[in-house]
Amino acid sequence: MASHRKPRPRILGPSSPSGSSGLSGTCRTAVGLTSAALATVTLIGNNASAAPEAPQRPSLRDVQKKVDKLYREAGAATQKYNAAKERTREQRAEVDKLLDEVARRTDKVNTARRTLGEYAAAQYRSGGLASTATLMLAENPQGYFDQTHLMGRMTERQQHAVREYRDQQQEASVKRGQASASLSRLTDAQEKLRTSKQTVRTKLTEARETLAKLTAEEKARLAAIERKKRAEAKRKAAELERQQAQQSGSAGGSYSAQAEKAIAFARAQIGKPYVWGATGPSSYDCSGLTQAAWKAAGISLPRTTWDQVKVGTRVATSDLEPGDLVFFYSDISHVGLYIGNGQMIHAPKPGADVRTESITYMPIYGSVRPS
Repeated sequence: MASHRKPRPRILGPSSPSGSSGLSGTCRTAVGLTSAALATVTLIGNNASAAPEAPQRPSLRDVQKKVDKLYREAGAATQKYNAAKERTREQRAEVDKLLDEVARRTDKVNTARRTLGEYAAAQYRSGGLASTATLMLAENPQGYFDQTHLMGRMTERQQHAVREYRDQQQEASVKRGQASASLSRLTDAQEKLRTSKQTVRTKLTEARETLAKLTAEEKARLAAIERKKRAEAKRKAAELERQQAQQSGSAGGSYSAQAEKAIAFARAQIGKPYVWGATGPSSYDCSGLTQAAWKAAGISLPRTTWDQVKVGTRVATSDLEPGDLVFFYSDISHVGLYIGNGQMIHAPKPGADVRTESITYMPIYGSVRPS
């Protein structure tokens, strides 16, 4: 029987033309896929490394500086608000006074007009000149003053009535002009009041939002930083107390008696909240407290720190006596009442109550002894 063998498969070598799409092609495809995959991985890696990093949280020192700065700016804006409020109050009083004066002058004009009308009516009944009545009741009586021949035909009482009408009309016109200008100034003061009020609110809101972003642990650490700052201020106050003990001289008995009254009033306010723009009795801002304290001692101080610093005698820090006013920061945006031993009573800032504090806690601008 004849045996049938199956043909053996032909193995193509690398040099075979027909093998060009065989194993070597498959290898090249695999290599290409691998390269593409590596490129993709590399691209992904590069993109991952190029992704923006999350912003770093500010340090507590930076947070404290920012918040302190915002409170100082709010304090300065509060003084602007106080000044604008005071100016608005004064301007409104001036406007009311002028409007009252305008009303009085208008009443006098009407009285003079009625008098002239009575003369005109009497002339008409007695057959007097009709032109006389027309001129006497005119809006501008100055015209017939220029006609001397007509004045010569008037009685002395009639001439006095005409002059009175003219004078009252001119005075009323002047007062109306003054009232109008005063109203314009009042409008400007009210606009400044609104602007400074909004500035205070904006600064305080930003400060609150900054503090609200802190974690409980960060708030605790910030409080520790604050305690350290107060301890340092207390140390400086003790040094100041030693320096003052070496000073001879005193502010005098009369001043000391008044200062005791001012300090006693301020002590009674300790624990009441700081509220910007407040002058008591339930809350205060810094200048509102010092104003109220010295008012209790019989001395009237202006409303703002910028005006209070101008009242009285300037004194050096080493010469401070109880009752003196101590001002802080280069913009004079804060004030406290000195009570001795390097300490003061002041209304610090929003969220804090009236309290005793070292005067070295803040940079001192200067001091004044009220009088």
